[in-house]
This record gives sequence, C-alpha cells and structure tokens, in this order.
Amino acid sequence: MLHTRKFVSVVAVSGLLLASGCSDPKTGNATSAAPTAPTSARLPSNGAPAVTNPILNTAQAESDPCSTVATAQIEELGGKVEKTEVDDGTFGKSCGWIFEAGPSSVTAGLLPGNKDGLSSLYAKHAQGGLSTFKPIDSIEGYPGVIYDNGGEGKGRCVLAVGVRDDLTYTVTPLLATGNPMLSDPCGLATKVAAAAIKKLKGA
Repeated sequence: MLHTRKFVSVVAVSGLLLASGCSDPKTGNATSAAPTAPTSARLPSNGAPAVTNPILNTAQAESDPCSTVATAQIEELGGKVEKTEVDDGTFGKSCGWIFEAGPSSVTAGLLPGNKDGLSSLYAKHAQGGLSTFKPIDSIEGYPGVIYDNGGEGKGRCVLAVGVRDDLTYTVTPLLATGNPMLSDPCGLATKVAAAAIKKLKGA
C-alpha cells in the first residue's frame, strides 16, 4: 500500500543515524570511567545543551506512543488521518499517523534505547557523520536538533528534542503533494514535538 510505504519508523530512522555515534569507542581514552559513570556525571557531552527541566514521568509515552499526541491535534496540522500504526523498534516504540491524502505520514516517539540523548547527535556531528545539523534553542523550553544523514528531501524532516539529558523525543514527517505542510515539514515536526512536550509535562 502507498500509505504503508510512506510510514517510516522514527525509531528506524534515528537508530540508523545514532547507532554508530553511540557505539564508536573513544580512542585514546581506554581508562576513562565514562561508560559506567552515572548519567548526571557524563551528560550532556560533546557540546550538547543541558536539559534544565527534565521530564521524568515518561513510562506511559514509552509504552503507548500514540497516546502522547492526540490524533485530532495531528489532523489540525496535516489533514485527516486514515489510521495509526505502532512500530516497536530497537531504540523504542514510535507512533505513525498515516494521512488520508498521501502517501504522507508523521511518526514520533521517545528513544529510551539511546542513553546519550541529544549528546549522541552532537557526537555524530563532531565526527562529520551528519549531512544536516541545525540546533534549536527551545521547543516549549527544551533543546532540539534538526538532523539527517543523506535522506533530505521535499516533505521530510527529522527533529529530536531532549526531554532529559539521556532521552529524546523524535519526530519525522514524510509528506507528499496534497499535504498542507508539504513546504514546511520541520514546522510540522516542531508543532508535534511541542504538543508532545506539553502532554509529557502534564503527565
């Protein structure tokens, strides 16, 4: 189905970009205790901003990603939603909202499997491993990064927002002709992330 073809798990997209950044050994630092240090001691790192008001209660959003943003809120931004799909990926679960007019979708979810949060993206950027890297100062008071690794294209954007130093909420719109946000997929991603953060802060 065309709709299914356009539903790309945000976890899969993020995992592809983050995996090597998280696993690369820090050469010349074999004696460092960083890998076993508490998160508070080792993060943020690589120039990533600190999350000054971390959201701790994320269990429901991690287990039920479609509950974080109401479908009605998604429809206000991108049009009528035909269905939702949950993808259970390596780094965490994501929700995909599939629009009727398509093939278009937006996927979003927390990535608890990435224990380095935004710092992993800053590390990847420092290694020259990202083709797009645009820090955002604040989305509802939380830092974010628009990033990609060669997948840039019309109607696509990948946004990660740090809700804690060790946890990100990532949004990926994949929009086609007919979607009202086709020319501004990062604007859509930002609005979805803002709605999610408001919900998470109230949880």
